[in-house]
Amino acid sequence: MANYIYPAPGVTDVEATLKLQIQADSGNNVLTVPSLQDITVNAANDTFQWTQLDEAAKKTIATTSTNSLSMNLVMNTTTFFGTAGTGTTATAAGIMGMSTQKNLVEFELYLGDDSTGGTASKTLSGTGYITGLAPTVSADSPVWVSPITISMDSDYTIT
Repeated sequence: MANYIYPAPGVTDVEATLKLQIQADSGNNVLTVPSLQDITVNAANDTFQWTQLDEAAKKTIATTSTNSLSMNLVMNTTTFFGTAGTGTTATAAGIMGMSTQKNLVEFELYLGDDSTGGTASKTLSGTGYITGLAPTVSADSPVWVSPITISMDSDYTIT
């Protein structure tokens, strides 16, 4: 049987988990982001294309990669706005503060346990900037929800 990554929604210590930290924070203050609705991991290589007079098809080579994490979350007041709204730690600044302060953040995304019940799943980590915040509320969704993107300035580290 194949061994799939199984995030087990709602099961403590098994579900997909995102942790954020301001890179310059020497105290290693970590903000665990609750209420994630979905997560998209993007690792897209850019390409360079050219044509040659002696070929009928274009030539293509891979160049640098554009990496990012995108997700939607139900907004938690403390997590989104932080305990102080600004600051040098992730919990003080919150997601909004880290974005507006343009902090370089370190992230760690635990993908969940494997489908056999083992704990051999993978964790993706890297650094980047929080962008794309756009909180919304509506009659059909009476709680505030926001997309969030971490635009990476590094490669993924897989552990």
